[in-house]
Amino acid sequence: MDIFSRYSMVIILIVLLIAFQVMTGGIFWRPLNVTNLVLQNSHILILAAGMLLVVLLGHVDLSVGSVMAFVGSIAGIMMVNNKMNPWVTIIACLAVGALIGAWQGFWVAHVGIPAFIVTLAGLLMFRGLTQVVLGGQSLAPFPKVFQKMATGYLPDIAGGEHLHYLTMIIGVLLAAVLIYNQWRARQHHKSNLFEVESIYAFIFKAIFTGVIVIGVTYIFAAYSGYPIILIILAVIVAAYGFLTNKTVPGRQIYATGGNKKAAELSGIKTKKITFWVFVNMGVMAALAGLVLAARLNAATPQAGTSLELDAMAAVYFGGASTSGGIGTILGAIVGGLVMGVLNNGMSIMGVGVDWQQAIKGLILLLAVVLDVYNKRKKVA
Repeated sequence: MDIFSRYSMVIILIVLLIAFQVMTGGIFWRPLNVTNLVLQNSHILILAAGMLLVVLLGHVDLSVGSVMAFVGSIAGIMMVNNKMNPWVTIIACLAVGALIGAWQGFWVAHVGIPAFIVTLAGLLMFRGLTQVVLGGQSLAPFPKVFQKMATGYLPDIAGGEHLHYLTMIIGVLLAAVLIYNQWRARQHHKSNLFEVESIYAFIFKAIFTGVIVIGVTYIFAAYSGYPIILIILAVIVAAYGFLTNKTVPGRQIYATGGNKKAAELSGIKTKKITFWVFVNMGVMAALAGLVLAARLNAATPQAGTSLELDAMAAVYFGGASTSGGIGTILGAIVGGLVMGVLNNGMSIMGVGVDWQQAIKGLILLLAVVLDVYNKRKKVA
């Protein structure tokens, strides 16, 4: 039971992957579909990473979908209409996202207006501004180099004909690094007299990690290799993992979300923490908007609609607490993958969008119910 409660999301994800592989007659695990699964859900995973820090503080951000559309519209004006350099545009758009986050963070952190109200106002405001900027029309196409951010692949410098050798090399190295880190963490805990799993359990975990990483890598290598957006996601996950687990600001975010009054009494500047978390969310929403615009090859007024719900569902389903202070980046990413697998699998099976929305809503409710149940169980 303890194992299930600790790795419940991973177990559910594995069960879903196996179930959809069977129900779709083997289509689900095809290299093309697995690659599309990553490409189609990359912007949601980026949003989920930023939303995690907001939820850790006990807040929500309802404006991220509208911010995505607004930033995408600015990118369209700069690159499509004014032919500006894509790299300059990306930097400018991320700066716009940071300013939006600072605007909303100011009202939440320093004025004390509930984040729900501030970001609901942002949802309406930035959706309206998107319509103003685009004039109700879509802008396309974007430059090829910009599109590659969301649809490009690593070049195969090793010259593989039927298999992307560079991807396989990276996958093997990644598996080795992950297993080494697991071993180092085990030795660190052991040297500090903490309880660790048996050597047989560790060997099983290491083998499982290697098989999963190399197996997934082989699936990507059998198509076109690692997508560039997957590399970006890996960097984001590593950065957020380091921030939340290894840094003082990360510990302060957890402390503020767990008990704000106690955090203030211990000297933590909770207003400053809250402000910068919303700045970070603005940057991540901007990045997600750029990725979505690059994948669609168009800036549209409807971009990002309801994606704030998908991001929150991913975070909550990944084990984050609605009251703050509990959650991990890996949990948020696994939660996002669960939502993506459900969308992709149901689409292959011909389930309508209406039923997909209903099922995702039910899953979000069940995730919150599970969170409440676990809290009451711990208290008891």
